[in-house]
Amino acid sequence: MSDITVAKRYAVALFQIAKEQNLINQLEAELRVVNEVFTNDNELLGFLAHPKMTKDAKRTVVANAFTSISPSILNTVLLMVERHRTDEVPAMAKEFIELANEENSVADATVYTVRPLTENEMEAVSSSFAAKIGKKHLRITNVTDSNILGGIKLQIGNRIYDGTISGKLDRLSKQLLG
Repeated sequence: MSDITVAKRYAVALFQIAKEQNLINQLEAELRVVNEVFTNDNELLGFLAHPKMTKDAKRTVVANAFTSISPSILNTVLLMVERHRTDEVPAMAKEFIELANEENSVADATVYTVRPLTENEMEAVSSSFAAKIGKKHLRITNVTDSNILGGIKLQIGNRIYDGTISGKLDRLSKQLLG
């Protein structure tokens, strides 16, 4: 079974529990933290990958590291550790977040601008582009990029909306040459 299939199964099971307990938003926020830890904490990942560490030692470390998260998430992560699926924890978290976004009609978006956007500007971008993709709201991550002369570039999933000056100039150049 492929790794993504395994991650999806864990995410779907956890999502069903979250939906039954009406905790989708809380578990989504906690899974973002779990994803961050399992993506960036090389010391923890090295410990969990070490073949001489017992399952009990790994379970104890994970349980101590995540004392403040929901029992549902903790049990899922512990089960994945026990079954040597620690590599799939970030993928499981991302799958859960996608399920939660779909349930809440939210999309994650990255906005590239020359300067940081204000709250009002982020809200305007969110309302404008959310309607275009059939969502209620966009969860925006603002990235400042000094290569942008002006305007914004927005990425939602694998779609890119390029409203930058350099993007417009490139399209105009292709139009004139083609």
